[in-house]
Amino acid sequence: MSQPMHVNNEDTAPGFVHENLEGWIPALATDAEIREALEKAFDYRGDLTITLKNGETVEGYLFDRRCESENLADCYVRIIPKGTTEKRRIGYNEIAALAFTGKDTAAGKSFEAWVKKYNEKKARGEKNIGIEAEPLE
Repeated sequence: MSQPMHVNNEDTAPGFVHENLEGWIPALATDAEIREALEKAFDYRGDLTITLKNGETVEGYLFDRRCESENLADCYVRIIPKGTTEKRRIGYNEIAALAFTGKDTAAGKSFEAWVKKYNEKKARGEKNIGIEAEPLE
């Protein structure tokens, strides 16, 4: 059985800064703004609401995006609409508006946040607070 690893400040390195996007409604006036907003939407761990140019709205979790072309008509996102297990494909050129409407489940769960909580527990004298691997079974 492995021993718990204890973390000191010198053991931490800067990581990915998780941007708080909850509630954000990006401007989608240019192709560059559309691409940037959908990249952020892909990294977001909450539901989004996409308004299509035909007026339809789709709320759900965006799990994939493909954009390997300069032409937005060749790019698309894939989303699982809320309350279903279906996977829907939506072209970038079909999107009129985007809103980050769901709670971001990854917010506040960075390694740096964990280290801060670890150090607070250590300062209070708590025991058995080391990092341990979760069982693979």
